[in-house]
Amino acid sequence: MNNSPTSCGGETPSPLSPRPLSHLVGAQRRVLSAAQLREHGVSAARAAARCAPGGPWQQLLPGVFLLHQGPPTSEERLHGVLLYAGRRQDVPAQPAGTGAGGPGDIAMITGLAALTLHGLPSAPALTALDHIDVLVPRTRRLRSTGCVRIVRAHALPAARQVTGLPVAPVARALADAVAALTDPADVRRLLTDAVRHGHCEPASVVRELSQARLLSRPHVVDAVDSLLAAGRAIAEGRLYEMVRTYGLPEPVWNVDLRLPGGPHLGGLDAYWPDHAVAVELDTRAPRHGRTPQDDVVWSECARKREHLERLGITVVHLTPRKLRDAPELQAAVVRTALLTSADREPPARVIVLPR
Repeated sequence: MNNSPTSCGGETPSPLSPRPLSHLVGAQRRVLSAAQLREHGVSAARAAARCAPGGPWQQLLPGVFLLHQGPPTSEERLHGVLLYAGRRQDVPAQPAGTGAGGPGDIAMITGLAALTLHGLPSAPALTALDHIDVLVPRTRRLRSTGCVRIVRAHALPAARQVTGLPVAPVARALADAVAALTDPADVRRLLTDAVRHGHCEPASVVRELSQARLLSRPHVVDAVDSLLAAGRAIAEGRLYEMVRTYGLPEPVWNVDLRLPGGPHLGGLDAYWPDHAVAVELDTRAPRHGRTPQDDVVWSECARKREHLERLGITVVHLTPRKLRDAPELQAAVVRTALLTSADREPPARVIVLPR
């Protein structure tokens, strides 16, 4: 039995007070903070007495009590670390995509535990984790202790609710997990899994890694290369599926265009020669924020599209997010370009080569 206040891991809990606990369920009934105990008439002295050797309770973390003996469950650990970090558990987390966190989002699970809750296949089981990372505002006066590892942020992202718990978005959780990992294989597996299973787009992952200043680590840079390759393959697969699902004419895939006897015009992901319509996937992601080198690359891509347009070739620009979230709309854009091709001036003659 370990009654240490920094230990993270039954007997039926004794009644706390005449006030009922019927509004609490699951781990909330078994893990309570000192403040919650006071609300139910249990003083600090009484709580300490129940945690004495031979008592029915134990102190899970400073100010957090487990109302039974024996090791805590994973659910109890998660609730315990959030109570320690001071989250008001009666305020629901903001739904995904609502912007900044709400008044209750003063702490959220991040790192490997968050990735496990999100369902990444390569994330470890909660029972295998020695620490649970908790994301809090930088101004919070908290220290890591026991199974809690505090991660600080200038501004919290909008929490996602997973099994009723506030959890950092996958891209942010990845950055917090990678910050503590040194095995290149583990880093590469987590990043590619997140994209391959549709949890996030490569650009959002690279942005979080850049903001966390992790892109100076060679093993992270190598993992990002694998991530971007996986992201492009997924986007290409979505493009193939869009063409076939929505009955578009079959294009020629992955081609280079050249002017007869002239310069190379650039590569395209799909091209309809009879209509002079092209699709270009934009899977670029800045590696270190928006650098001058990134600006050069983006300018070159813009010049390529402008050159093709001047030659009478319509270029439809698609992003992985557009293909994932609104494939029918993107198919309609391509179909419109194909249908209106006869109304445009005849394009310049170009040579189509496999890429």
